[in-house]
Amino acid sequence: MQVLRPRALPLFAVALLGTASLAHAERPLSVDDAGTLDKGGAKLEAGWSKDDEAKGYDAAAGFSPIENLELEIGFGRSRDFATAGNEATNGHGLALKWVPLQSETGLSAGLKYEYGRDRTEGESAYVNSLTGLLTWTFEGGQRVHTNLGREVTREDGDTDAVNTWGVAVDLPLTERLSFVAETFGNEDSRPDRAVGLRYEIVEGVKISAAVGHGNDRSFANAGIGWEF
Repeated sequence: MQVLRPRALPLFAVALLGTASLAHAERPLSVDDAGTLDKGGAKLEAGWSKDDEAKGYDAAAGFSPIENLELEIGFGRSRDFATAGNEATNGHGLALKWVPLQSETGLSAGLKYEYGRDRTEGESAYVNSLTGLLTWTFEGGQRVHTNLGREVTREDGDTDAVNTWGVAVDLPLTERLSFVAETFGNEDSRPDRAVGLRYEIVEGVKISAAVGHGNDRSFANAGIGWEF
């Protein structure tokens, strides 16, 4: 979900801030994993984010109608306090995630398509992206995620396309607590880096938070997710 950052920055990086394109990675990561909900499973998510002087929130819902496929819709709103008039951006989006190869240990692989729209002061931007997802799961539960994708943005009749990338590690510290770290970017920007924690309060309900830095700014996010 996009907003708050220049269009040149990657879709999944901007997803921290809650508007437009959608499909969240498992919070608090921006780099997505090669995994889906179980068939018939659903999820609800909500979060808050800041990026320098910009702050926003987002919410999303996901559902798996068939094996290895996950659908998601969401919306977000942000306000940039560094701009004249504290410009607000509203966005909504949808995503389709297909992961035909899913393994408890070893390699999982799939694809994610995202579509999003941001609207700021009467002007709209449209984003389409396709991302390849790879996850390697170790026997101890540690996971490494890799994303490689292509993002196309259309705004005011102009079209911009960039290649995107990301790498993340997800390390269980206890049965309920995990540490995450990631780096991500695109061909037109320097990498962003972030670290965070995820805690499962009860089965299916997780809270999370992360902080990061990159491209001469700091950012953070916090959120909650419920899978059922």
